[in-house]
Amino acid sequence: MLTQQATDHLPSVGSRGTWSPTFAARNQNQIRVMSVESHPVFLEGLRSVLASQLDMRLIAEATNGLEGIASYRRHRPDITLMEMQLPDAKGTEVLSKIRDEFPRARVIIFTSSDCCGDIDRALRAGASAYVLKSAMKEELIAAVRSVYSGRKYLPSSLAEHLATHIGEETPTARELDVLRLACNGHRNKQIADVLSIAESTVNFHIKNLTDKLGANDRTHAVTIAIRRGYLHV
Repeated sequence: MLTQQATDHLPSVGSRGTWSPTFAARNQNQIRVMSVESHPVFLEGLRSVLASQLDMRLIAEATNGLEGIASYRRHRPDITLMEMQLPDAKGTEVLSKIRDEFPRARVIIFTSSDCCGDIDRALRAGASAYVLKSAMKEELIAAVRSVYSGRKYLPSSLAEHLATHIGEETPTARELDVLRLACNGHRNKQIADVLSIAESTVNFHIKNLTDKLGANDRTHAVTIAIRRGYLHV
């Protein structure tokens, strides 16, 4: 797993603080990686994994979205490993902002969420790869090398997971507004008041949602939407 202790290590610095010629040459060719990760356990795991690879180097760390954007501007990494759920923003939002400013940025979403909605949003936002934190370290390493070489990377298990939902209608932004309020315990009349729409329109949206998600009722629709990553609680 990614949190296991790495057995390999990088060459050490000489006693006078100068790099050996061999390491200096290798250092120039290393993949420069930045992490945007708020969980200290996973961050420690990332450090260990990257330190075990002679062709990779962790050059910067950020623990939230604002730090991530600022750090990207400062370091311009080859690859960025981005958590989906950050303390101050969603990883896809940070990814979009980085790519708006740096269109060639290569970002790997590295997260615990296997929800189709999250995967789809990440890929649409411009993610070069999507890797789960439950993956073995070899998969993360493969993703970094693949993206660095200019290719996209999506583990076969996630590709199959996405394929099962191809062709399904996704909720609209307004339907998700309705569902979000329903998730918070609002009745239809209250939802109508909050969104300044007619109660009949709320009923219409909920009918569409249950049809799209294959749900029995609005409570079931909320459950399915959370499971698929359309809603986050």
